[in-house]
Amino acid sequence: MKKLVPISTILSWINLVFGSFICLSMLLATSVFGAVVLIMAFFFSAIPLHSYAALQFHKSIRDPSLPLKRQTATGLRFMGFVVLFFGVMIIANSIAILQHTKEWLQMEQSMMPESKQQFNEKTVRLSGVLALLLGLSLTVNVILNFRLLRWYIMSKGNQDNP
Repeated sequence: MKKLVPISTILSWINLVFGSFICLSMLLATSVFGAVVLIMAFFFSAIPLHSYAALQFHKSIRDPSLPLKRQTATGLRFMGFVVLFFGVMIIANSIAILQHTKEWLQMEQSMMPESKQQFNEKTVRLSGVLALLLGLSLTVNVILNFRLLRWYIMSKGNQDNP
């Protein structure tokens, strides 16, 4: 289990940075598109919250003298399920984009006819690959943190009851 901690820490940092960037972008887009984007930013804020809780959890694993707060374990589980949902949805959407690139490109060009030159098959594929990597990063990080949390609780339970 000790090998999973550095992997999960790296993924948590990646998710924290990209999740914060997504939420900040959505907050800025609220001034243009209205309250709908604000509601989406509220839901997407689960990504940086989960990553921060995971980093606090990893700190507690590395240094056993730092006890894990009760709210951290609960937040890790609750936010983990929300982030897992987003991760699976992002993976499914990116696979659909990669399978149907031409249809997706036509849809994008019909929605924004003034930017036809910006969108081509390469950019659509690149966005699909980046979305797939982000979704995999989210999903794998949540699964690793769930496993680490279960291992941590079981090991602390064995120490309390010899």
